[in-house]
Amino acid sequence: MRYPKFLPPKGTIGLIAPSFGASTEPYISRTDFAEKLFESKGYKIKEGPNAHEDKGIGKSNTPEKCADEFMDFYRRKDVDVLISCGGGETMCEDLSFVDWDSIRKADPKWFMGYSDNTNFTYLLTTLCDTASIYGPCISGFAMHTLHESLKQAESLLTGEGFEGNGITFTGFPSFELSEKEGETDPCADLNLNGEKKLVFGGGFKRNVPFTGRLLGGCIDCLVTLLGTRFDKTADFLEKYREDGFIWFLESCDLNPISLRRAFWQMDEAGWFKYVKGFVIGRPFHFGEEMFGMNMYDAVLGVIEKYNVPVIMDADLGHLPPAIPFVTGAMAEISADDNIKVKMRFE
Repeated sequence: MRYPKFLPPKGTIGLIAPSFGASTEPYISRTDFAEKLFESKGYKIKEGPNAHEDKGIGKSNTPEKCADEFMDFYRRKDVDVLISCGGGETMCEDLSFVDWDSIRKADPKWFMGYSDNTNFTYLLTTLCDTASIYGPCISGFAMHTLHESLKQAESLLTGEGFEGNGITFTGFPSFELSEKEGETDPCADLNLNGEKKLVFGGGFKRNVPFTGRLLGGCIDCLVTLLGTRFDKTADFLEKYREDGFIWFLESCDLNPISLRRAFWQMDEAGWFKYVKGFVIGRPFHFGEEMFGMNMYDAVLGVIEKYNVPVIMDADLGHLPPAIPFVTGAMAEISADDNIKVKMRFE
């Protein structure tokens, strides 16, 4: 597994838009705020040509131009790390125009984003043996009081807080179930009005750590990739089978029934071979039920047979705050009332 170099002091952050660009409010204001935040810390910002565009269908520009921007910024020497401008809907279409062989041969570079950005975070790891960060897009840093989860993401980019080749993150006591009613400040702090309570299943035992190589992202995107020519998951699983795998998974548009279908699809495709555990984030459709089935039933009904630890409602996904996960890294995870994630770059 290749791990990119950390963002150096006075280094350059490249902002690219393989999915949505910062073309409407509040994202224009939030991106501007976040850029100023990083510049105040001595970093330079270099925006890609699509950073503020709105010419594509479900993303900033055409698939060809989005792919060109990604390849250009990934390979250029004057950019140290890449952060996505935002999520979106059709980033998968970019993949057909990316020269993945050239990305594989290039010096590894951190790419960070979540949701639709799974299309790059997952493929950088499974196609190019390159670690990536499933973490906040640039607008997530637009906050008057930077939440600890964002400091965690920044530490993965800069290397601050590492001990040797590892770093440990813990979860948080509450989450933003809904934004504050009537809030007009685009850079307001999180409205932490949801009480976090982990749900366990499978072979989970409190405070007993389980280990494996991290793999995952947004399920909506993963099942779209599944079975395409970009799906080399089976090969990746065989290459690292001795490590075993911890799947970190969360969802955006999936209701309980569609979530169950997605897990069935991943299971039948053999993706959970060599699984050592699951970390399931809070879904955007939090608390919904269908046909008498909630999201816990939907997930556990498929994966509990593996008898490995399952941690649900973890700090991951579309209801912030979220622990950033390094796709491809080794991890040791444990939980009681909270979750602890130790990642090692090996």
